Amino acid sequence: MANFVATVKWQRNNEDFLSNKYSRAHTWEFDGGSVVAASASPHIVPSPWSVAENVDPEEAFVASISSCHMLFFLSIAAEQGVQVDSYTDIASGTMSRVAKGKHAISNVTLNPAVTYSGTVPNKEQQESLHHKAHEQCFIANSVNTEIAIEIQYV
Repeated sequence: MANFVATVKWQRNNEDFLSNKYSRAHTWEFDGGSVVAASASPHIVPSPWSVAENVDPEEAFVASISSCHMLFFLSIAAEQGVQVDSYTDIASGTMSRVAKGKHAISNVTLNPAVTYSGTVPNKEQQESLHHKAHEQCFIANSVNTEIAIEIQYV
């Protein structure tokens, strides 16, 4: 199987680290050359120690589930001869307490809106495509998070 690598870099810039007054801004670097500005979520670490404009790990987690689902959906649709023209998902995740003192992204809701050309699959066929995509998604298969798919019929 494949091995995946991400380099996470952070640097203290003369900030008061021991008083917990330091920036959580950092970068994620990927093997293809992409660099993503990241930070702790402002929901967890208040400004000015977080950067709301940057991607936080929780957002990235939700996005990775959504992206993986979409990629499998597109592949399965192509295999079945279903012409997909666009795919948009406004995915969301909810942080909740899962045990004493522990929190997790307990559920993620995908809201895929797909447009088609040619013969448009009916609701049952669309549900089947999404079900198969969910079953095959590597990320969904890697987590305990409850994942709901609420198809937005266009």
